[in-house]
Amino acid sequence: MNRTLDVATSFAATLARLAGGLRSGHLGERPDKLLELYEFEGCPFCRKVREALTILDLEAMIYPCPRGGSRFRAVVKERGGKHQFPFLVDPNTGVSMYESNDIVAYLFRVYGDGKVPLWLGLGPLTNATAMMASAFRPGFGAFARPSRAPEKPLELWSFEASPYCRITREVLSSLEIPYRLHNVAKFSPSRQAFIARSGKMQVPFLHDPNTGVDMFESADIAEYLRRTYEIR
Repeated sequence: MNRTLDVATSFAATLARLAGGLRSGHLGERPDKLLELYEFEGCPFCRKVREALTILDLEAMIYPCPRGGSRFRAVVKERGGKHQFPFLVDPNTGVSMYESNDIVAYLFRVYGDGKVPLWLGLGPLTNATAMMASAFRPGFGAFARPSRAPEKPLELWSFEASPYCRITREVLSSLEIPYRLHNVAKFSPSRQAFIARSGKMQVPFLHDPNTGVDMFESADIAEYLRRTYEIR
């Protein structure tokens, strides 16, 4: 896709959700162990959970499960009994669960102040705007492409509302590349540590421990991921 159109449609997806996942807040107890989320970009219900993670400034191991994927979808069926996404695993409490509304409520109850933000709690309206956001990026990140599995998971500093981060996450999703998600939205207490790590406040920022690569810029990251992991 033309770069200008790519960025414009990603901005439109952000606007459809009124920039949900732009700021952190409602923070509560911090988990000792990393949350695990099985999901894929383009899924409107997964989008709601990612917004919740951003708002709550929670890190998570992301296991992309695009349609046609073979790497992690079977894990979800084995652990939960069905192919349904999103699927959250919390090793801190032993909870595993489907259903985006239930996951969002759980996250704010356990790791927030117990109150789901209005824009995530409007039921059919929340779902409709999440679906509208997906409609601006039809199929992006939703279907698997042949790829080589990395030996170690990658790391991505991101936040849900960023249109540039979305472009990066879509490529990671389509290539079924697992990664540790570091949320650094506005007002995030994690921002200072990120700036110390990267040298500036700019996202997306990718670290690949398999090659030692650190890089900014969504277009450059997308090209790197395809060149390094996609089987053509």
